[in-house]
Amino acid sequence: MPEVLVPPARWPRWLENFASSHGGTVVAVVDGAVRGSAQDGSTFTARLPFSRRYDGQPDELAGHVVAPPAWGVLLVRKGGFAVARVENGALAASKVGQRHVQGRTKAGGQSQQRFARRRANQARVAYEAAADHAVTVLGGVSEVVAGGDRGAVDEVLADPRLRSVGVVGPWLAVPDPRRAVLEQALRDAQSLVVSVENAGPR
Repeated sequence: MPEVLVPPARWPRWLENFASSHGGTVVAVVDGAVRGSAQDGSTFTARLPFSRRYDGQPDELAGHVVAPPAWGVLLVRKGGFAVARVENGALAASKVGQRHVQGRTKAGGQSQQRFARRRANQARVAYEAAADHAVTVLGGVSEVVAGGDRGAVDEVLADPRLRSVGVVGPWLAVPDPRRAVLEQALRDAQSLVVSVENAGPR
């Protein structure tokens, strides 16, 4: 089921567009989220960011988007990393870095094995560097919105110094992290997470 990230300010318009596309929509709070069912059989489920559960009125969801007092973003791919800490709604610290990790090769035999070892070593060094910066930037943060390559994020968070950091939703699909990517991720992290299931043809 595809997910879209909807900023709270755009939520009323998103609901209007959904209803105009699929017919009258009934919304209700189900299992900590708002679920909508349209006349044509299409449905959506909207959840609060930071993996929070919702138990208020169905039409008041956007007003309950509240970020933790301190939280972070961690984006990691083989091409680089970006990490940021937000305190009381303001960016308190950030770091963006690039690391070269060779792409895959079509060579075979021993050359491929040497290449694979070199690539693995480069990735390990890159993840260690990302972890060092994450320790510095995320000091005192227990909730982080992550994105990029899941395996790479896991490698960074495996550092014992980051054991107190927990990943909360939404997961962010991002290209190689750069400053602009990080800035967009900070906005996306505070958006409603909406899963849509369109009804098939009848």
